[in-house]
Amino acid sequence: MRSDMSLLTRWIQPNERVLDLGCGDGELLAHLKREKNVSGYGMEIDTQNILKCVERQVDVIQQDLNEGLAYVDDQSFDTVIMTQSLQQTREPDLLLEEILRIGKRAIISFPNFGHWTTRFYLGFRGKMPITRSLPFRWYDTPNIRLITFKDFEILCREHGIRILKKTVVDNEHAENWKVKMFPNILGEIALYHIEKI
Repeated sequence: MRSDMSLLTRWIQPNERVLDLGCGDGELLAHLKREKNVSGYGMEIDTQNILKCVERQVDVIQQDLNEGLAYVDDQSFDTVIMTQSLQQTREPDLLLEEILRIGKRAIISFPNFGHWTTRFYLGFRGKMPITRSLPFRWYDTPNIRLITFKDFEILCREHGIRILKKTVVDNEHAENWKVKMFPNILGEIALYHIEKI
């Protein structure tokens, strides 16, 4: 399991009802069911990933998150998780509102487009960066939104979203004192635990 996923499991309480948006192959939800006895669903658009979820005995719904979550009842879940997918949505601000309507809390992670390697690549090479956490070219990337940690925190303030916890990790997916001092430059991936005020 990706280390950022391992980190966010600390914020999930046993027996919670969880929705994992863009759940991929269901690895995280399967782990949470096993280790924390959670119940819930994954949502995924890719057919091959849905088949992998079924193999892992993860309940999954095929859904394009850009089409919204209007059919899901308010406060249906204790926690809604979205790992490294927010930057791939057309209207992330509206999706965050929906996430916090259907969940009491949410855990969101995304790559930092303000990381020093991205800045360096763009500044000195003059073209869109290709890095370990952003391995695509500008024309085949699923990332349609460029987010920095500061941008996300401003969005939270503007939408009345409280940040409960935040963890920023480096390119090895580890927490350390340097990243904590300069998160927007040295942090490669952020994990935010949030709720609506």
